[in-house]
Amino acid sequence: MFTGLIEDLGRIESIQRRSKSFKLKVATNLPYQEISVGDSVAVNGICLTIVEHSPGSFSADVSPETMHSSNIGSLSVGDTVNLERALRLGDRLGGHMVSGHIDTTGRVCQRVQDDIAERFTVELPRTFMRYVISKGSIAIDGISLTVNAVTDTTFSVAIIPHSLAKTTLQHYGVGARVNIETDMLGRYIEKLLSTAPDSPDATTANSESDGLSIAKLAENGFF
Repeated sequence: MFTGLIEDLGRIESIQRRSKSFKLKVATNLPYQEISVGDSVAVNGICLTIVEHSPGSFSADVSPETMHSSNIGSLSVGDTVNLERALRLGDRLGGHMVSGHIDTTGRVCQRVQDDIAERFTVELPRTFMRYVISKGSIAIDGISLTVNAVTDTTFSVAIIPHSLAKTTLQHYGVGARVNIETDMLGRYIEKLLSTAPDSPDATTANSESDGLSIAKLAENGFF
C-alpha cells in the first residue's frame, strides 16, 4: 500500500526484455539500508517487487499482466520514473490509499498554465470515468492528486510548482500516456451494491438482502 507521495525520481538503467515481460534496473537515491530484496516499491504507480538490490539501484520483474494494463512497456533506458516505497504503519498519510494496481491508462489531452499551477486534462476510457468524481482522489503515474473537474470522458487536475518539479509530470505534454489508479473505495462500493448476475429481480434482491444497499447507506447517513 502506498500514499501517492513521490519520494524520488529514479532513472531506468537497463531493460532486459523477454517475449511478454521484462526486468527493469532503476537507479535511485532511496536509502540503500532502507530497501531490501522482497520489498514493494511503486514505479510510476505500479507496485513492483525488488528482486535485486545494490547501492544506488534496484531491479524488478514486470509481468505480462502489468505490461498489458500499464504504460510500463513504453519505458526506455534513461527515462525518469516516480518512486515511492510502501507505506509503514504509523506513517503520516499525506496523500490517499494507493494500491499500486493500475486500472487503465489515460492520455494527456491538455496542459495549460493556471496562475501558479498547471492544469492537466486527461482522457480516460468511458468505462472508468464512473469511478472519477470532482474533489475525489486519483493517482496519475503513482502521484496522489485531487480531481478538479469531470466530463463524460475527461478529468482535470491542478499541479502546483512543487509537485511538478518533484515528479515526472514536468516532462509530460499533450499525447503522453499515463497510468491511472482510481480510488479503490468506489470500486468496492460498486461491487457490494451490485446484485448477482442471475438474480431474477434486482430490486427485490436489494430490498430483501441483509447486505449493503443504497437504502441502507441512506438510512445510515451516507447520502
